[in-house]
Amino acid sequence: MRGVLKPLLSEEEKQKADIQALSYDYACRITRLFQYLTEESEYKEFIQSKQLYRSGTSIGANVREANHAQSDADFLNKMNIALKEADETDYWLNLLHDNGYLSQTQFESMNTDGVRVLKCLAAIVKTMKSRIKK
Repeated sequence: MRGVLKPLLSEEEKQKADIQALSYDYACRITRLFQYLTEESEYKEFIQSKQLYRSGTSIGANVREANHAQSDADFLNKMNIALKEADETDYWLNLLHDNGYLSQTQFESMNTDGVRVLKCLAAIVKTMKSRIKK
């Protein structure tokens, strides 16, 4: 039996949140989607949803690791990995949607948050690359 779930960020909170909060909230949503797909959905799906779970929760783990980077290059490397994981998560979300495991509403909700995380990470990586080159 599951305990009490942490409330997710509201749209207003997401607009003000940093990448650490966004990626953690997204990981919570990914975890809940994984549980839905493997336990509650009429059409249970285990393979693609496990890939989604792995990449989707890895984003925040890499962002968290970046907090303790040993250098700017190490920070950039961790954020680049997080960006790659976010892109992979996007792939799995699209695949699940296009094969009928996610409704349009479910997909749009998850995709909106995923794109927000992707854009934030892309901006961080771009800024860090330009800072390192100086």
